[in-house]
Amino acid sequence: MKMTEYVPGTPCWVDLGTTDLEGAKKFYGGLFGWTSQVAEDPAAGGYTMFLRGGEQVAGAMTTMSPEQPVAWSTYVAVTDADATMTKAQQAGAQTIMPPMDVTDVGRMAMFADPTGAVLGLWQPKSMKGAALVNEPGSLTWDELNTRDAEAAKAFYTATFGWDSSTAQMDGMEYTELKVNGRTVAGMMVMDDAHFPKETPPHWAVYFGVDDCEASVKKVGELGGTVVVPTTPIPMGRFAVCQDPQGGYFSMFESGGGDPAEDSAS
Repeated sequence: MKMTEYVPGTPCWVDLGTTDLEGAKKFYGGLFGWTSQVAEDPAAGGYTMFLRGGEQVAGAMTTMSPEQPVAWSTYVAVTDADATMTKAQQAGAQTIMPPMDVTDVGRMAMFADPTGAVLGLWQPKSMKGAALVNEPGSLTWDELNTRDAEAAKAFYTATFGWDSSTAQMDGMEYTELKVNGRTVAGMMVMDDAHFPKETPPHWAVYFGVDDCEASVKKVGELGGTVVVPTTPIPMGRFAVCQDPQGGYFSMFESGGGDPAEDSAS
């Protein structure tokens, strides 16, 4: 599905911070068929766009310090990054990166929510977000994994106005996070049975695939690691993997419906 705008409060972009940008291009290009395009503006610091069929689907950049972990980051569309960051701070967030202009394409900021998960804000200018979503080789789902669901619900309601609904799924509670009644993301409580104790709270990213099992096999062939093998869920099948540099990501094979309603306009 092609996108031109995102409703404020909707996850709109993901990017990868990696220690080996060329290695990431090779891995994700081989896995998802992505091509890459490096920003021409020197002020962009070599920021790379991943493209699928010529459409922007994600970004990548080299980590800025040895302490920065290799990780995918999720960004939520907002109309005013400064005002939203103020709301987040008042609700208990820790500032990771204060609001800053990104050349002429937008304004961004990053924070850690009160449970420890890091999330970005994106105030769009010329770049609205991912141009292609909910298709193989593109972003299909964003999910907060946290150990304190109630604190997270309170925080994101105060920051973005999100509503939530929780139901049982395969013996676990799963929460849908909503903007104006439309599901935009998910949330799951991290328990010791499914997450190692050392795993920090985080926003997980899911990319669509045609065949999860075949994609899992390809991950190994390309030098990545399978963390959670292909697993059936009511909406289809998913797997959790690591790229060769250690960045976690998930893959989702739809069983006939997207994991969330489209929430963009």
